[in-house]
Amino acid sequence: MADKIKRSYRFSKSFYDDAITQGKWWSRVYFKLLWGGVDDNEIARRVLGWIPDHLNGKLLDVPVGTAVFTTEKYKRMKQAEITCLDYSQDMLDRAESRFREAGITHCRTLQGDVGSMPFGDNTFDYVLCMNGLHVFPDKDKAYAEILRTLKPGGELLACFYVAGEQKVADWLAKTVMTRMGWFTPPFDTAIDVRQRLEPSYDILDLHVEGAMLYFRAKKR
Repeated sequence: MADKIKRSYRFSKSFYDDAITQGKWWSRVYFKLLWGGVDDNEIARRVLGWIPDHLNGKLLDVPVGTAVFTTEKYKRMKQAEITCLDYSQDMLDRAESRFREAGITHCRTLQGDVGSMPFGDNTFDYVLCMNGLHVFPDKDKAYAEILRTLKPGGELLACFYVAGEQKVADWLAKTVMTRMGWFTPPFDTAIDVRQRLEPSYDILDLHVEGAMLYFRAKKR
């Protein structure tokens, strides 16, 4: 499974950004017909808006991907200590290139597994997880590691695909996306996500648009 995920993101690195940002006509059609017209750019703007530009603390971005949504935000967060983790070195290489081009020096990139992160307990003030939770092979470990490394009072911010909202999206996730290695079952529903969060977090915001869910939750 791990090798399949690496291969899938190596294969898609040339068109990944256009696909998720709807930068091409085919990606706009793709989101309109298969994902219920969701605007990834707007969801990213809302999620990133929950993080203060003046943050003077530690943020973990996992998976950082190519940093296509976050580079401009991180340029403004000059006081923050930002760690960017991804399983795919191909994605990290693109993120590092973006950071260099933008003159960003306060972001550290690291190849690693969200299910076994090399950070101490209660390390981060924020954990940002954009387009990741539907990819992680072991979602129980991913949630546990995020909880472990987040400080009490810290916030988990996430957006990702959830099952049970759009029949076409569910079919796409189970067949094409899973076969290609971009998604990894089993997939949570919106109810499953609430049940994961409620024992350890106060849910501050949670929204479902099309087949995408995004939330803001504070660790107790």
